[in-house]
Amino acid sequence: MSSPPGALCLVLHSHLPYVLGHSTWPHGASMLYEAAAECYVPLLRTFRRLVYDGILPGVTIGLTPIVVEQLADERFEEWFTHYLDDRIETAEANHGEFSYRGDLHLTWLAEQWILRYRELKRVYHEELDRDIVGAFRELQEQGAIEIMCSAATHGYFPLLHEDASIEAQIREGISTHLRHFGRYARGFWLPECAYRPRSNWAPPAEIEPPNGRSWFRKGVEQLLGENGLDYFIVDNHLLQGSGDPLPVDISYDDTMGKLWGRIHRRSDESPRPSWEKTTHWGYFVGTDFEDYPPVACLVRNPGVSHQVWSADHGYPGNGWYLEFHRKHQPGDHRYWRITDDRNDLATKNHYSPEMAQKRVQEHAGHFVSMIHDILEAQPRPHGRRPMICAPFDAELFGHWWHEGPSWLEQVIRWIHEDYRVETMTGGQYLADTPPATAVALPEGSWGAGGGHHIWLNSETAWSWRRIYQAEERMKHLAKRFEGTENEQLETFLKQAARELLLLQASDWQFLISTGSAVDYASHRLVAHHTDFNRVADLAERWSRGEHLSDGDWAYFGELSGRDRPFPDVKPEWFAQ
Repeated sequence: MSSPPGALCLVLHSHLPYVLGHSTWPHGASMLYEAAAECYVPLLRTFRRLVYDGILPGVTIGLTPIVVEQLADERFEEWFTHYLDDRIETAEANHGEFSYRGDLHLTWLAEQWILRYRELKRVYHEELDRDIVGAFRELQEQGAIEIMCSAATHGYFPLLHEDASIEAQIREGISTHLRHFGRYARGFWLPECAYRPRSNWAPPAEIEPPNGRSWFRKGVEQLLGENGLDYFIVDNHLLQGSGDPLPVDISYDDTMGKLWGRIHRRSDESPRPSWEKTTHWGYFVGTDFEDYPPVACLVRNPGVSHQVWSADHGYPGNGWYLEFHRKHQPGDHRYWRITDDRNDLATKNHYSPEMAQKRVQEHAGHFVSMIHDILEAQPRPHGRRPMICAPFDAELFGHWWHEGPSWLEQVIRWIHEDYRVETMTGGQYLADTPPATAVALPEGSWGAGGGHHIWLNSETAWSWRRIYQAEERMKHLAKRFEGTENEQLETFLKQAARELLLLQASDWQFLISTGSAVDYASHRLVAHHTDFNRVADLAERWSRGEHLSDGDWAYFGELSGRDRPFPDVKPEWFAQ
């Protein structure tokens, strides 16, 4: 039987900052517990059900290294169980309150929350053996999903001062992925889908006063290619801002584990068909691709993505779905549906799971039909298979959109039964239909406005000055002590590297710019910058043979016990 003529590449990207040991509520570890309970475990159950029924989901999952490290931390195992117990207890309190008031429907809904969290606890302890990371690894080993890696802490590549910092973010991401999943990742999720091409670069004027100095920097694709990665994902506006695609030929020899060997410019100068510049194909990236192993990009389809993620115009905004923002105390459980967008939260109607599931069926059917129509309208030159790349934040499915995992499961089941389309991971699609052209992408991201404004503005410029200071100091420390055989000095340097990586997380500027958690994010930025410099001081004092006080050792012990991701971090990465 021939392959379906079109492919859907669903990409679910999951990322949260490092929150274990850094407060709990309203900002802190509760963010991770909510994501695990409302998104990760439900998605795992969805994928496992599909596999049990003989259906390989074919979904690409982006798990950032810092999320993986937290889920694998023994503290998470204990604290997440406490969180689930608290959710059960507060739902039981709601049940008693509603029953006392004689509100039968709310009493029944509270009972559903009790049953849901009891089942989540059972699944986590019994089916998943308290190992969420291991469950994702098992699905990948079964060929059901593909797991992408990412930058260690989601550092925002275009604004980092040192290429060595980007290298460290990439290398630690790869190392963490190998350690937890046992195989080399093919795909790499660029933090915030932020890309910077090969060019001369100078720090933005908002961060450093212009002094006329600039220097040559590698493009993001070159850094990825040199580290053995095959592809990443960009937003549509970057493709539209690129020049005409350049036809290329591929050599499959000596691939060194990559999908492709080398690529080179095609000699013929025949007219290029207009269909080449579309989101429905993959592209090699860059203009100097013959200098390094090739890297491809897949491009987000804006119409399809908008249909799913938009609360105003997409499925999640339907009036029958569970309202995210209205919550009952105690426990923050939700008992209301969206109803409509004209009324305030106080006028929301009560939730009906049965009606919500009817909408799930309708919206899944509409989505599959839309995918068919789009793919059938695409040309297929030389038998090439068009695709639709639809990347989303994974937390949309279950956390922001309660019914999201059910919708996703139904979409995959219906596509499995249809001969016209199939779900494919990013790696599967590129192996099946390698790019035939290369594009020179402009700089940008998938943030509001397509540029860097969310991460660099008048409210966040101060944070970059601190990051740049820490990058510079880490570079000098790494060069000065490279190859040291002093174990304690190496321990200090590794902790300094961790603090720098945590400081570089793109989350802090995002939370400040969006107003989501200004005080929390500002505190975390200042704290990691302070801790970095204090540990750097300890390293330098130790190297000079100075005495460290009991207070110094107590501080370092507390810090290294709290901030402990990336046991394999290598300070020398920052020296290169």
